[in-house]
Amino acid sequence: MSLDTSSVVAWLTDFASVIHDNADLLTDLDREIGDGDHGSNMDRGMKAVAELESASFPTAADYLKKIGMTLVSTVGGASGPLYGTFFLRVGTAWGDAASAEDLGKALRAGLDGILARGKAEVGDKTMVDALTPALAAYDEHASEGIEAALNAAALACAAGRDATIPLVARKGRASYLGERSAGHQDPGATSVTFLIEAAARSLA
Repeated sequence: MSLDTSSVVAWLTDFASVIHDNADLLTDLDREIGDGDHGSNMDRGMKAVAELESASFPTAADYLKKIGMTLVSTVGGASGPLYGTFFLRVGTAWGDAASAEDLGKALRAGLDGILARGKAEVGDKTMVDALTPALAAYDEHASEGIEAALNAAALACAAGRDATIPLVARKGRASYLGERSAGHQDPGATSVTFLIEAAARSLA
């Protein structure tokens, strides 16, 4: 199979809908340990993505790169550069995305972009804590096909998100709180879990 532009549109449409429905939740989580704007920022960015004319892009890769640039320019705070870099890197590595392995390489390139941009590691209480185990699970199940790999990734991503709750933040605005950041779920790990769950529903 090949994941074409319509597949990516379905994925991002699903993600945009979930972000909109959960914008208040993301804002509440961010209010506890951040600037309190993650939900509104992500909702604004995904609305801008939804307005893109996907048919005007020759390939899914071109569309993904445009998504990245759109998020960089419309999402405030650290989330814009991080999500923007993710999609730019995914688009660059996308190719034909003709297999589970191809898709895994593209998603891995996105994570590598986040790591390079944000300088975060697992344990820092960021989106990396959810996305890293998600892609490890994806790779483990890639031989079973895209559906199995994405379902495993979604479960691992959610577990990684939940594992941020007891952590003390070492990156971002939350790190200013020190020990007081413990006991709160990371908003970035939450939104990236929505992203991978949307992929499991739409790309499989």
